[in-house]
Amino acid sequence: MQAAIIREHGGLSAIRVESVPTPTFSETETLIQVKACAVNHMDLWARKGVATYKYPLPLIPGCDIAGIVVDGGHHTPGTEVIVAPGISCGVCTECLEGSDNLCKQYGILGETRDGGCAEFVAVPTVNVIPKPSAISWTDAAAFPLTFLTAWHMLVSKAQVRAGDTVLVHAGGSGVGSAAIQIARLHGARVFTTAGTDAKLAKARALGADIGLNYKTNPDWSKKVYQLTNRRGVDIVIEHVGAATWDHSIRVLRRGGRLVTCGATTGGEVSLHLQRLFFKNLEILGSTMGTKAELHRIVHLMASGDLKPMVDQVLPLADIQEAHRILEAREAFGKVVITP
Repeated sequence: MQAAIIREHGGLSAIRVESVPTPTFSETETLIQVKACAVNHMDLWARKGVATYKYPLPLIPGCDIAGIVVDGGHHTPGTEVIVAPGISCGVCTECLEGSDNLCKQYGILGETRDGGCAEFVAVPTVNVIPKPSAISWTDAAAFPLTFLTAWHMLVSKAQVRAGDTVLVHAGGSGVGSAAIQIARLHGARVFTTAGTDAKLAKARALGADIGLNYKTNPDWSKKVYQLTNRRGVDIVIEHVGAATWDHSIRVLRRGGRLVTCGATTGGEVSLHLQRLFFKNLEILGSTMGTKAELHRIVHLMASGDLKPMVDQVLPLADIQEAHRILEAREAFGKVVITP
């Protein structure tokens, strides 16, 4: 089969399309013919390498997978499916309690084992979810990772509710565009940031009430205070890291909650503890979400209450271009690959 593979860390040339054997699968796995696979920032890190993590190279990236069952598992061959990206052991206390994202053996397709930027992929059968006919192939591949991450941050961690004011960083990103919709679905007022007015316009079309261009307005946190009558926001969805951290802390109201799931601009930040305890702030870490949450999201996608943002669809042969687009922050939403 044809697959995008990373054999060593590096620039765009480090990911190439090659002919590799079709994967074998165990009695607890299902072989899937991939119809679409989205590219995430996680794929960029796998290609470039992370000093604190050892990737199992060679590696086929890609965690957001939609396809057709070929063999194995309990679904009839030919069944159209979506794949949950998170891998867990299934037998530990956390897994049995339904908190599979807290499993000590937790991993992600395309990061800890081969993913879906290929013609075929073998995945744990427990990760296979029937795809509703109302969801297209490209849409089906565009939401699992980012919407699951945003849902867990907002609903499970921050416990968003009607009337809350939520600041979503990078409204044009996968997590950002998902968080805007989820916050609005729960009746919140949404502020968002982006680096271009065009992205802000699209974010407002998704449901953001206020858009702030951080490039033309570097003191955007002061603007948020003005627009909230100097109260601040209830929740900050933080996945940028060092570049936005100080602003994110400052803009929280007393008793506000900051939820972080990433650090694309760096993970080393400072924190004044007096600000933390005098304002009674909550800082919450969040990684991925549970399979049960993803099943709920699939239902909301099928009903049209949530909608993934697809910026471009490219063939597998253009995997380097897909990485370039994402790395240059040119996309609003997701870049999807079709084998």
